[in-house]
Amino acid sequence: MEYDKEKVDEVVLALLWLTTFNEKFGTRAWKGHSWEHLDRLHEKGYIGDPKNKNKSVVVTEEGESRSKELFNKYFGIEDTE
Repeated sequence: MEYDKEKVDEVVLALLWLTTFNEKFGTRAWKGHSWEHLDRLHEKGYIGDPKNKNKSVVVTEEGESRSKELFNKYFGIEDTE
């Protein structure tokens, strides 16, 4: 099936926002998404290398900021007042 991989990567990054948590060494997110998409997000510098035994992945500062921005873009509720 053909699809826009860039758009899917954006949505995956946005959904990572739902599972982010802070540890003493930085921000992490649960990596319950396709390896293909996680690998591309890693190549773009948004997350650390997902190929490890951990169930979570490091989220870079840029990745955290972009993840929050994309989550609000796709799933935020606009103020109608």
